[in-house]
Amino acid sequence: MSSIYELSVQTADGASRSVSEYKGKVLLIVNVASKCGFTPQYAGLEKLNQQWKDRGLVILGFPCNDFGGQEPGTLEEIQQFCSLNYGVTFEVMDKVAILGEDKHPLYRYLTEHSQPQGDVKWNFEKFLISRDGDIAGRFSSKVAPEDEELQQAIEKLL
Repeated sequence: MSSIYELSVQTADGASRSVSEYKGKVLLIVNVASKCGFTPQYAGLEKLNQQWKDRGLVILGFPCNDFGGQEPGTLEEIQQFCSLNYGVTFEVMDKVAILGEDKHPLYRYLTEHSQPQGDVKWNFEKFLISRDGDIAGRFSSKVAPEDEELQQAIEKLL
């Protein structure tokens, strides 16, 4: 696979969406969970969304239960949690596996083509994708949405 745009993802309502629909946008792809120490990052992600969506930033949150069983809910429960607790308006996609044999193709691509390569370590790891589909950055869970390192990387691409 030569481009992220060859992949498809599932929306929360079950529709298939080609990643190519986001061509020309800056993507921030994040694996999210509702019962994690990093869960308050939802607020920071929504703040980034509000701040830069009009300049071309799209945040895609992928719920994942691979780390400590910290996302056990149904999609409906997850969406309700995000909306009620954090006012999330960015796209929360279908729940995915990002480890092991069932790893979603998007995460297979991201973990094989980013620096450093290798499996996602925990919830709220972030992949920054440029307008032309290149992986422009990979940020650990410990890098909060408010951190200057991430903010500068996004702004540079916008």
